[in-house]
Amino acid sequence: MTATDLIFYFNFRSPYCYLASKTIWPVLDTYHVNLVWRPLAGWDGRSPPDRAKVKIPLVRQDLARWARRLGIPVNPPPASTDPTLAGLGSLLAEERGLLRPYIVEMMRKEWAEGVDIGQRDVVLDVGASIGLDRAALAATLDDPRSAAILARNSELAFEQGVIGVPSFVVGDQIFWGNDRVDFLDDHLRELRLAKL
Repeated sequence: MTATDLIFYFNFRSPYCYLASKTIWPVLDTYHVNLVWRPLAGWDGRSPPDRAKVKIPLVRQDLARWARRLGIPVNPPPASTDPTLAGLGSLLAEERGLLRPYIVEMMRKEWAEGVDIGQRDVVLDVGASIGLDRAALAATLDDPRSAAILARNSELAFEQGVIGVPSFVVGDQIFWGNDRVDFLDDHLRELRLAKL
């Protein structure tokens, strides 16, 4: 069976991406899908700073409820955390077949331990801990081609009608939010993509 593309828009600064990083893997393992990884940088895919300031108290309450339901720790990082370096590093992780452990460990470091993943040494340490070569990762973080990929991902998100993260796109269907993973699962089952 030919795998169907599942486009995954993700921003490492999003608490809802943290939640999705805990729930999406069984879906990817259950269906014939080709994960198309589209990390975003900075504020891309998130509420703009002025809106975010208003939302933070509510989002933190919501995140705490979800964390209790999923049985996962939550300790938000500093509000000033910039996810761009983590997004850049994910490109090398994907290339080396280490995307899943990279996402899981980076999000754990940020959202369970409260670490600022906008710090270069943090990204390099996380990468090394999952098997990425530190020098190769440093080169990726500095490569303008990597930054161009993240910028293009933001353009593609806009072109596809994606309005936030996490978002999962299958054909013309967009599933926005960690709480839409069940609907994504239903859709893939309806498309008869389950692995036998």
